Amino acid sequence: MRVLMLNWRDPLNPLAGGAERVSMGYLKALVARGHEVFWFSNTFDGAVNLEEVDGIQVIRRGNRFSSHFFAARWYRSQASFDLVIDQHHGLPWFAPWWCQTQCVAFIHEVLGPIWDSFYSWPLSAIGKTQESATHWLYRSVPFWTASSATANLLLERGVSDITQIPYGVDTRALPELDSKALVQPLRLVTVNRLAPNKRVDHAIRVVKILVDEGIDVHLTIIGDGEMSLAWRGLTIELGVHMHVAFTGQISEKEKDDHLRLSHFLLYTSVREGWGLSVTEANALGTPAAVYPVGGLNESTIAGVTGIVSENETPRSLAESLLHALTEPDVYQNYRRAAWKRAIEFHWDNVLPKACDWLESVAAGRHRSVR
Repeated sequence: MRVLMLNWRDPLNPLAGGAERVSMGYLKALVARGHEVFWFSNTFDGAVNLEEVDGIQVIRRGNRFSSHFFAARWYRSQASFDLVIDQHHGLPWFAPWWCQTQCVAFIHEVLGPIWDSFYSWPLSAIGKTQESATHWLYRSVPFWTASSATANLLLERGVSDITQIPYGVDTRALPELDSKALVQPLRLVTVNRLAPNKRVDHAIRVVKILVDEGIDVHLTIIGDGEMSLAWRGLTIELGVHMHVAFTGQISEKEKDDHLRLSHFLLYTSVREGWGLSVTEANALGTPAAVYPVGGLNESTIAGVTGIVSENETPRSLAESLLHALTEPDVYQNYRRAAWKRAIEFHWDNVLPKACDWLESVAAGRHRSVR
């Protein structure tokens, strides 16, 4: 079959993140099954209009405001497709109204409060309103997502056909759980695009609280983005720059090394579709300490595979970590449970179900999977 993914960023875009990594995993699996796969996205500085990436034909036209027009025009010049995957990131591609074939809406999270992270009022209010209206407009289109939080929000907005399949990761779980005592220095790590909605400044403030409590702590921040300079400045302002290291973009091996050596992965986003680095860290024997927000409170099971703070505040998360330091045996239980659970979410266990479902959608005989 011929499959088209519509997503504003492709995997080679400098701003590509977890959504693109997940999308790439699914599309590569479809290629491996013998399908012809295309990915239409926005262009970016230095990009070529057409190239092949791991067997996927990547087409780039337009920007966030014009790519919808270019996508529809390009589509009309192509041979017919069997399936179009319309990926939502606040704005959809409105493909069901121009693709004239089977279409599925792929969504990682309902942005909701994330609009407030990027835009001030009234733009944030406009963004939320149009997002809600868009979901109602798409209410008869099959939706595909990873988390129950996203699925439930879609149900509240009138969407009736929702399939929930968890994300997979390439990180293989350790063959055996190694030894890692919960002792100082407390080693923390966070892996994120440094964007406002990721609230990495909250993780930095957690470090400040722990330092003030006399804890020897070190936080490694992996990733880059528009907030990098501001958050580096914050470490100096708070006097914790000696306790925080920014790595920028690093290789997968270097990232895995940091994840494996750390005691906890911190995740303080406004909202997530799941939180891929949680599963990656878990596979390497490192539990997560996260905020109680959609996605993160599913990728981490509170009190079982890690810590979910009571509130979305640095103080609440810091107090959870302080308490964990007093219960080293519980920490080892977190490690063991997280490591075992991560095995379920390797691509080997996720892709067959996802590909079977996508093929059923293309054939017009799908049913919702939750």
